[in-house]
Amino acid sequence: MAQQQVTPAKVSRRDVGLRSERGPVLLSVMMSVALVAIDATILSTAVPSIVRQLGGFAQFPWLFSVYLLAQAVSVPIYGKLSDQFGRKPIMLIGVGLFVLGSVLCGVAWNMGALIAFRAVQGLGAGAVQPISMTIIGDLYSVAERATVQGYVASVWGVASVIGPTLGGVFSDFLSWRWIFFVNVPVGAVAAWLLARRFREEVTPSKHRIDFAGSALLTVGASLLILGLLEGGVVWSWTSPVSIAVFAVGVVLLVGFGLNERRAAEPILPGWVFRRRILNGTNLTSLTVGMLLIGLTSYIPLFVQNVLGANALIAGFAVAALSLGWPIAASQAGRLYLRIGFRNTALIGSVLVVVGTALLLLLDRTSSVFQVGATCFVIGLGMGLVASPTLVAAQSTVDWRSRGVVTGTNMFARSMGSAVGIAVFGAIANATIARAGGSGTVVAHSGSATGVPVAALESAVHDVYVGSAVIAVLMVVAVLLVPRHVGDEQR
Repeated sequence: MAQQQVTPAKVSRRDVGLRSERGPVLLSVMMSVALVAIDATILSTAVPSIVRQLGGFAQFPWLFSVYLLAQAVSVPIYGKLSDQFGRKPIMLIGVGLFVLGSVLCGVAWNMGALIAFRAVQGLGAGAVQPISMTIIGDLYSVAERATVQGYVASVWGVASVIGPTLGGVFSDFLSWRWIFFVNVPVGAVAAWLLARRFREEVTPSKHRIDFAGSALLTVGASLLILGLLEGGVVWSWTSPVSIAVFAVGVVLLVGFGLNERRAAEPILPGWVFRRRILNGTNLTSLTVGMLLIGLTSYIPLFVQNVLGANALIAGFAVAALSLGWPIAASQAGRLYLRIGFRNTALIGSVLVVVGTALLLLLDRTSSVFQVGATCFVIGLGMGLVASPTLVAAQSTVDWRSRGVVTGTNMFARSMGSAVGIAVFGAIANATIARAGGSGTVVAHSGSATGVPVAALESAVHDVYVGSAVIAVLMVVAVLLVPRHVGDEQR
């Protein structure tokens, strides 16, 4: 079997000028990612304090839903805009929106206001996620990229420990409002470093922004994701509201597809969906998103409500996944330079299958250490899947299209999370209903209300079965990636 050979990217004079500032720029990117990563874990521990002060217990799942929604629908738009106007202004807009949303959340006077301001945060996160990976793709060669992405992935590992701890400390000893105010200095330093140290050459030209496509994608994807997030929770899957939400969303997305065929500078060009490499990597990213939401939502529930551990211990169990991920991602570069992108991702996907199979062995007699070890194995697999497939996709395009490709990959992961929430939530609640339980699980908020332990154990076990199935689908998605990825050495 012939092996793919990848050589380091050629360095131009322009690249030398950029790379002289790579250290500070990478620090800025990592701090920007830290804003999003810490936010993903810090809020859940503060929800009881927020509800006590602001009320609105029935509305609190929207704190998570509206954030995920705003983030997901804005990702591909930011990716395209970064190709048109450069990475720096779009990244600064993203960090600025996130910090602004954080300040507004910190002064929110009721649950409705807090939910609205969480949407502003989500719009900021929608820029930070894809543009950070795009900047890394611009500044680092194919050989270096996996190692650097390992550094960025380590931010999520640290955040999975720091986030719940800070959330508990602020809620118990200061005020829950500080979980948002803490973002201000971090965001300010990240923006300052980026503004001072990141220099890019963008050829001035007149661009035609695809406003119609942006509107159709935003509203259509919003309705589709909203239906997935709230179906079976706020309304039943077969209710008129649910059917209408999905129907209108699909119609608008079809309209978006037709619009993109005519647009001068489309948000998602047609070639993105005609390349096998991009279809394979995007489908892989979709499965990554599904598995991530399942593990991060249901493993803490299992550790706390079935094994009887506290929230901090549950956070540490999930942190094992975030620890394995950057370890594997940092070493993935050496591996894919020798055996190729697809083979590296294939090894990772098999590890994910093994890890999800080990999840099926967990029950109420298991130890937290066993849960953590299983998460660590899955994290190792994810690190060998996510980084190589993203680098493979980026390596097939030049600067002018890298933002679109990265944004599409991140959008696929966000859609995977939305689909995963719906699938796993439906599985868990159906199992609880069969077991005679009267409670429900709200997956995306990490909560279970009125669910007996035995029923919850059965529900989570069925979620683990679903995770194993998705892990197998991940293997299939990786196999769709061409064995030989044409590296254009951008």
